[in-house]
Amino acid sequence: MEVTIQLDSTDRQLELFGPADSYLRLLRGALGLQITARQSNLIIRGKEKDVNKAVEVIDKMQKQLLKRHPLTAANVTAFISQGDSRGTLQTNEAIAVYAHKKVIKPSTKGQLKYIKTMLANDLTFCIGPAGTGKTYLAVAIAVSMLKKKQIRRIVLARPAVEAGEKLGFLPGDIQAKVNPYLRPLFDAIEDMMDFAQMKKFVELDIIEIIPLAFMRGRTLNEAVIICDEAQNTSALQMLMVLTRLGHGSKMIITGDITQIDLERGQKSGMIGAMEILRRIKGIGCVELSQRDIVRHRLVQNIVQAYKRKAKAD
Repeated sequence: MEVTIQLDSTDRQLELFGPADSYLRLLRGALGLQITARQSNLIIRGKEKDVNKAVEVIDKMQKQLLKRHPLTAANVTAFISQGDSRGTLQTNEAIAVYAHKKVIKPSTKGQLKYIKTMLANDLTFCIGPAGTGKTYLAVAIAVSMLKKKQIRRIVLARPAVEAGEKLGFLPGDIQAKVNPYLRPLFDAIEDMMDFAQMKKFVELDIIEIIPLAFMRGRTLNEAVIICDEAQNTSALQMLMVLTRLGHGSKMIITGDITQIDLERGQKSGMIGAMEILRRIKGIGCVELSQRDIVRHRLVQNIVQAYKRKAKAD
């Protein structure tokens, strides 16, 4: 089957095709198509089902550019994953953050459910594989609430469980040692505000990024508390975290229960907490899956391959 698409704007071809035509190559590789650009037209050849999907994806890409939203490889990958029988995700659940003109939206139905659950509950548990946006969307909700002055501070924490590396052998003081481990949280925030603003908020303790143990003995009022990598908490650690929730606060617990780095035989505190608390009003539980992965398209294949290997063992 062959289809010719007339592009909406030749001025935006560079943005539409991606750096060195990387977005077109992503489409070709994901859908097994031949795509040729000729002046203001795209010629797509392949199986009917795949060609129709490519047409839908390119339409979404053009609409995003027409709205003056930047187009990234992650967007294209998400559009490809949405362009099947599940249909197009239509949502008004946009999250406004500090970054100039940046608006964060869910890319999948699972992510949409996650956002709605976080907004509706004071405590949310979210489990799912790598690349599903568990941490990123939680940070986006926190930053949005801070911008709207609905909270006064954000606290981001991770349990200090070593996944193969020895934290004690890293050079520098405690801040230098934990910084590489807490880097994913910094990365999420840096995508939502400029560095100078983030630095100011950190210096004023409006944003606090800490190892989990530093939360002991505190009550956190008017805050969003995010506990990331919570699959690596013990039962006592999880209880300690949950009891930090103060007045006017919201807590989000995220983790991937397929990647637990605790000692053999030790049960994850996150799994235990979800079993005990999931029926309590005001507590939400969300499970994201492979179809919610919005990183490089190979991430879904990698997760699936490891899942098959685990079942075989």
